[in-house]
Amino acid sequence: MAWPEVADDLLGGPRGRRACFELVSPFNGDDPEIESYPALRDLCFTLGRVPAEKLGPELTRLAAGADSAVTRSDADARLLMALAGATDSAMYWQPPDQVDAVLADPSMSAVLIPVARSLTAAPAARWWSGPLDRYRQQFIEFVFDGEQGSDEPPQLTGAPRGLRQWRESTLADERRSVSRPSDPAANYSGDWWSTPNVTGIFATTRSLTRRGPAGLRLIEDSMGWREAVCWPVEANADAKVLEIRGPADWANLVARYPIEVTRSRWHDWFKTTGRSGKWLVPDYPAVAADYDAIHLSVGGYLTTAGRAISVEADAACSVLAGWSPDETYWLADVLEVAGPAVHWQSPDGEPLGWIPVAR
Repeated sequence: MAWPEVADDLLGGPRGRRACFELVSPFNGDDPEIESYPALRDLCFTLGRVPAEKLGPELTRLAAGADSAVTRSDADARLLMALAGATDSAMYWQPPDQVDAVLADPSMSAVLIPVARSLTAAPAARWWSGPLDRYRQQFIEFVFDGEQGSDEPPQLTGAPRGLRQWRESTLADERRSVSRPSDPAANYSGDWWSTPNVTGIFATTRSLTRRGPAGLRLIEDSMGWREAVCWPVEANADAKVLEIRGPADWANLVARYPIEVTRSRWHDWFKTTGRSGKWLVPDYPAVAADYDAIHLSVGGYLTTAGRAISVEADAACSVLAGWSPDETYWLADVLEVAGPAVHWQSPDGEPLGWIPVAR
């Protein structure tokens, strides 16, 4: 299905709704009429719950300007800022924040339909629906405050060992979790992500040319990094990549390679989705028998992340959590560094503030 044809699907997921909201929000730009949106101001700045009927008229006014937001000269920056806001506000270990909660009201989806259609038709967002860009991948090492980033190329190997570690850790956590509270609403938290985020499994994102790697700005559960070292990387030409373009692709992946994580994810995913039941994630070592990597497109992220996706296996569901837009996880040792390191800094900590720096 073409990207413009899935506009309405954006509004089925919390991250898609949030991206549409962020695109037209006057608090993400230089709108001089901010005070004319009191309900929106209260929602964003007082951490209070604003009824949908109060927010609706203001959001309707803003939605009318969606076309201009995606065609102006700085549309690429505006769209990237909206995507960064939608990604950074993802939290799967607690209930949705006040913005996500009000946007989940069905009346809000109707208001945001023009925004979703403008977004998916925007030339600057065309890459959001694209497959893995094999020739512009970047590997990022974030640098913590007080540390020194190294120019030494990373050794991008260790996938088989990492996958074994992931499965052993996942199964051990599930066994230990039988002692956790049986009430999914209990005040308890544990692992909440559904990625193979272990040593030896590397993640990459594409380069946005002058803006650098997309992964500098598009991060779930960001640690607030302000410095990073990035390397261009290339994969073997015959590397087999599985594309996640939407909820159906994620559901098919989990159904084909399931591993149960009900007790270890129960409490967190109940908080974020409101669903209590059987939970599954992909069994990544099993996936690696057929694929070398899994790429999540931006469109796949916005329509899938944070939702209870039905797997249609024993009435189970799954949540795509902790996986950032346009991020690829490599399940085999098929990557090589393809150029020198580039150091990036974001002095003000803003998503669009990253700049390359000389060393």
